[in-house]
Amino acid sequence: MKIATSVVSAFITGTICANAFVAPHNVPSPAFAKAKSGVVTITHVALKSMSGELDIPCEDDCALESYPKLPASVHPGVNTGQAMLDLLNHAKENGYAIPAVNCVSSSSINTCLEAARKNDAPIIIQFSSGGSQFYAGKDLDNTNYNAAIAGAISGAFHVRTLAEQYGVPVILHTDHCSKKLLPWVDGLVAASERYFESHGEPLFSSHMIDLSEEPIEENIEICKNYLERMSKIGMLLEMELGITGGEEDGVNNEDVDIEDLYSKPEEIYQVYEELSKVSDMFTIAAAFGNVHGVYSPGNVKLEPDILNRAQEYITEKLGDAAPEDKKPVMFVFHGGSGSDISDIRRAIDFGVIKMNIDTDTQWSYWEGIKNFEAKWRDYLQTQIGNPDGADKPNKKYYDPRETLRSAELNTVARLEKCFEDLKCQGVCGMEAKKPAKNVFGPALGGLPV
Repeated sequence: MKIATSVVSAFITGTICANAFVAPHNVPSPAFAKAKSGVVTITHVALKSMSGELDIPCEDDCALESYPKLPASVHPGVNTGQAMLDLLNHAKENGYAIPAVNCVSSSSINTCLEAARKNDAPIIIQFSSGGSQFYAGKDLDNTNYNAAIAGAISGAFHVRTLAEQYGVPVILHTDHCSKKLLPWVDGLVAASERYFESHGEPLFSSHMIDLSEEPIEENIEICKNYLERMSKIGMLLEMELGITGGEEDGVNNEDVDIEDLYSKPEEIYQVYEELSKVSDMFTIAAAFGNVHGVYSPGNVKLEPDILNRAQEYITEKLGDAAPEDKKPVMFVFHGGSGSDISDIRRAIDFGVIKMNIDTDTQWSYWEGIKNFEAKWRDYLQTQIGNPDGADKPNKKYYDPRETLRSAELNTVARLEKCFEDLKCQGVCGMEAKKPAKNVFGPALGGLPV
């Protein structure tokens, strides 16, 4: 294995106005630096791509420097800093949102990458604390969130290694982090800081801090502290304002006061104003009736107009400093499963650039396994013996790759609907993917799944 180890040291004196890092795909670049005034010392440079670092073949889609329809800074693999901001701004300016899918295994990560390439689109891959622990293994001790930290880091390297191979732009994110879980994110930010030392960019693209259950002043103050630390290395902060109802990953908000499910424009402006004093590298998950989980139609009452009123209110406050599109805030949509398509589209019109997806892909993954079992049930009861004969082996049916691949294909199909709903198809401008060659094993060459 050949690893690129060249590190360039540079010293920059004076005021630096740059506020985000660009990590090109195949060429070194200056490191991220940010300071409001004074002296900043930089001792980092971005290395080549992950494929170049590990000496993995990188051809076709993987070798792209950029995409025909995306900003030049956006590249295959994990995007951080300015490239990430350019991608998110492109989504806002062009009226689409990027699916953000919770992953718990290498299989679910690969499914996301496959779906993104099929839809010619970027994707956000994210880990929850529970998903991170599962990625590490449920038998691994999680005292001080050690297993969750290790699992998320392991998943991050998996994403970094394979995202380039699939040729898709990825934002690598972590999901809800309540106050009690802050040590988990602390461990991940520290890992990104160490990664930055040798690579000139963070390991992760962004993290979410969810202090929506805390007083708003405390929420803002803690988020400002994290944003100050994270933005120095080109990381983005997602903060939650107001509470997303329902239950997700062990966090139960099913009984919260209904008023907490709807953010006020004044509160959103308060967050925007305070975080902007630190950096522009943040998004806001404002509450507009969002609920985790899936419910019968009519049981979830979304109010996307809350986002529009907030954009108008903040635009008025900013005056001449407001952006031309009059949408100063990049919003995030949580709890969208089962939402009416018209509500989703209106939320996008009002500045939503990211929509979380978990409940629907959990079901699609399970449904793929369920359908496979139903179709081949008579071949899955014993190791030997099936309708074709009492002495016929069943190994090719119970090979775990068969059921996992069935789950993956079913989820790729479900994610295609998500990309369509979010108007996030054909965004990159790549040619149709060439069929895979030299494929081993039963998953793509054995049973028709």
